[in-house]
Amino acid sequence: MFPERFGHQRRPRHRAPSPAACEMLVRARSPVLPPTRRRRGKRQRARGLSLIELVIFIVVVSAALAGVLTVFITATASSADPMLRRQALAIAESVLEEVLLMPFTLCDPDDANAESAASSAGCASLAEGTGPEPGETRFTTPQFDNVNDYQGYSMTGIVDITNSAVTGLAGYSASVVVAPAALGSIGAGSGDALRITVSVTGPGATNVSLDGYRTRYAPNATL
Repeated sequence: MFPERFGHQRRPRHRAPSPAACEMLVRARSPVLPPTRRRRGKRQRARGLSLIELVIFIVVVSAALAGVLTVFITATASSADPMLRRQALAIAESVLEEVLLMPFTLCDPDDANAESAASSAGCASLAEGTGPEPGETRFTTPQFDNVNDYQGYSMTGIVDITNSAVTGLAGYSASVVVAPAALGSIGAGSGDALRITVSVTGPGATNVSLDGYRTRYAPNATL
């Protein structure tokens, strides 16, 4: 009844392991994969571009850059064209205005009946014709004094009415054509309406052409 008194020791009672302890034991006994195996799947999912994909990317980007650079080069090369064209247009407008401001009479303005003649037959000595009269020029006396006198006129290097070169315009050329034209109720055969065409060429293949009309009015017109 009292075994400890006679040299016997009480054996400890065995208790059943708790669920938490069982779970820890199972985890401790489960095989653990080496670090290299566990990271292999991540490496495959995070791999970079293949060589073929890289080549295709380079080709596509190169084609796009080539198109953009072509547009840029073209725009840069032609950036000066508007300035050249505006200069040529200014020259054409100036020459056209000069021609339109000239008299348009049946007789040469030097003729005594220039202001009163109602037909070419009414001229005292010199009826007006197409082109300048003998000896007339744009610069010296006798100068152009009628719209018709500018027919066929041209200049290489722009000069003013005193034949002085205009600075910076040596590379431009201008020409004038004056011809009878039909305008509204005015027939071309009557000669009472003229079409003046001024053409200007310049650097960079610049080409500008302007048209203007001039009519003959009373007392010199028979409409």
